[in-house]
Amino acid sequence: MTSLCFSDFGKKLTGDSGILRLMDDLGAPPPPGIKTYAFGGGNPAQIPQVESLYRAEMERILQEGRSFEDLIGRYDGPQGRAAFIEAVASYLSRTYGWNITPENIAVTNGSQSACFYLFNLLGGSCTALDGQAVRRKILFPLVPEYVGYADQGIEPGTFVGIPSRFEDCGGNTFKYFVDFDMLESYLASHRDVGAMCVSRPTNPTGNVLTDAEVRHMAALAGQYGIPLIVDNAYGLPWPHIIFNDGATPYWDENVILSMSLSKIGLPSLRTGIIIARKEIVSALAKLNSIIALASGSLGQAVAERLIRSGSLVSCAASCVRPFYEEKNRKAQQLVHQYFSGCDYAVHKGEGSIFLWVLMRDLAVPTKELYRRLKERGVIVVPGEYFFFGQDAGIPPVEEHPHYSKCLRLNYARPDDELEEGIRLLAQIYKENCI
Repeated sequence: MTSLCFSDFGKKLTGDSGILRLMDDLGAPPPPGIKTYAFGGGNPAQIPQVESLYRAEMERILQEGRSFEDLIGRYDGPQGRAAFIEAVASYLSRTYGWNITPENIAVTNGSQSACFYLFNLLGGSCTALDGQAVRRKILFPLVPEYVGYADQGIEPGTFVGIPSRFEDCGGNTFKYFVDFDMLESYLASHRDVGAMCVSRPTNPTGNVLTDAEVRHMAALAGQYGIPLIVDNAYGLPWPHIIFNDGATPYWDENVILSMSLSKIGLPSLRTGIIIARKEIVSALAKLNSIIALASGSLGQAVAERLIRSGSLVSCAASCVRPFYEEKNRKAQQLVHQYFSGCDYAVHKGEGSIFLWVLMRDLAVPTKELYRRLKERGVIVVPGEYFFFGQDAGIPPVEEHPHYSKCLRLNYARPDDELEEGIRLLAQIYKENCI
């Protein structure tokens, strides 16, 4: 048989990428004879109170006539499961006063799939209303940003990243902020932006954009007639992995809000939820029909009554947030303990399930440190993968002073694994200092 020749699309999506490396590490066996400290992936912790809610719902479904058989034996529509969509719309409109109906909600096979749809729906080559051919960009206002976005554009050059500014917070901590001067200047001089996208809390750093920052970006989206995509996979009202009481959920017609059931304990059921203008939702349903026929029903069925009653949100506030907040506090304490004497900093712990550790005296790029750590069983994600989106109109992301000096760690691990892994990380950093 002659060698296969993949399309440009195929070559792009099968080449090396940060998200591919991350997911390979999740499934790869540990090095022979080496204990593994699995800080690399995005798996949430298994919290007993959350699991008991889902078990009870699954048992109810199994005992209720033919509910189980109908659940597994019938497709839902390409927009999602009607009862689930109605429950989400009802809860969000009632709780926050948002002007949404079921026509404003689409369900996808995880928010990762939703982002792929949205980026290629709103970015890339298109014909404008005046008949002119244009190539639209997706603009990320706060880089470093989620590694899973970086390779989702079908066309090369679709993504543009605005390097973040940062401030020292004292005590070997720091925080990233949107550089609004650079963002506004870029938007004013580049009319080819099709959408902006941020994650809140930010993956990888745990940064939580302030309400003022979100509203400012939503206003800019309205001014330029483009959507602001807010990836809320770790946010409010579920899973509520935000430790800042000043952050509130936000949606208006300039915003596409992406939510998920993954980080509140259902990662394998791949349930992404999009809240957006009706024409966006209609387009997503059509894409879903062509690409997947329909979204998986199980996650929607398990969560529907819990959302309708408010039980899922109550559990997020009373169990999920306290669990991760304490884990975050402990993980940061361990970093400060074992990195003492080094030139390091950790991003302020505001949310998500990650720590973002800056090692200013690192003598090798973090991609090389990643390899050396993996040989010792410590699995992390190198920071370079989170800096992406080149454009002539802004400084190259490689020039950001944190570009090759940071690692992302998932701290949702058992306490003994967390401590020993961070101890090893600090030791190996000290072995690779300038």
